Amino acid sequence: MIENTLIEALGIEITHVEAGKVVATMPVDGRTRQPFGLLHGGASVALAETVASVGAYELVNKETEAVAGLEINANHVRPKTDGIVTAVGTVLHQGKSTMVWDIKITDETDRLICVSRCTIAVIKLRK
Repeated sequence: MIENTLIEALGIEITHVEAGKVVATMPVDGRTRQPFGLLHGGASVALAETVASVGAYELVNKETEAVAGLEINANHVRPKTDGIVTAVGTVLHQGKSTMVWDIKITDETDRLICVSRCTIAVIKLRK
């Protein structure tokens, strides 16, 4: 499912998935930097929504439901110019039609780079 997507283009790798928790990494390089050499806020948001969406998808009935981002916010608290960032997403609310995920993005020394909250819509598939 990742081939030919934004996930692949940004170099995002899902490293851990369990019920209610997802971990993923993303390089800080030419694909994810803004023109001033810093990690692009949009790349951080894409990483956060990826983690939330993968996590939400693991919690639904894949035969009858799908998921999609409904709302996301992010606070970019520290700049990052190179290396790897890691996103850890945990479910805060798991309802029948929505889920809310908390995502923390950190650097290699566990310093907080970005904190995000993402609401995911649970979509009923037509039969």
